[in-house]
Amino acid sequence: MDAESAFNSLAAELSPAGAVTAKMFGARAITLRKKAFACLQGDAIAFKLGAGSPEHTRALTIPGAGLWDPSGLGRPFTDWVLAPAIDGPELSGLAEAALTGLAAALG
Repeated sequence: MDAESAFNSLAAELSPAGAVTAKMFGARAITLRKKAFACLQGDAIAFKLGAGSPEHTRALTIPGAGLWDPSGLGRPFTDWVLAPAIDGPELSGLAEAALTGLAAALG
């Protein structure tokens, strides 16, 4: 599955929880109450997982994953992990964790 298809699938999967697509950080994003928690970048998807959280740590173990630097200027967002668009439940789990974390932060 390519990144665009994976992103669209995640957006559809999370829409019952109130997630919608928008444009943020110069990219297509999945948002909750106008706050982004997932963004499409090239052939990968970035997820806001919270630095030091178990989900963040797990995401960084995915081959090809790393901190997301949307500007490309060496200033990564430490709470975000950019993961390759891999098949399987891993991306879905990351998206759900990002949504859950944002929902909890928003109250």
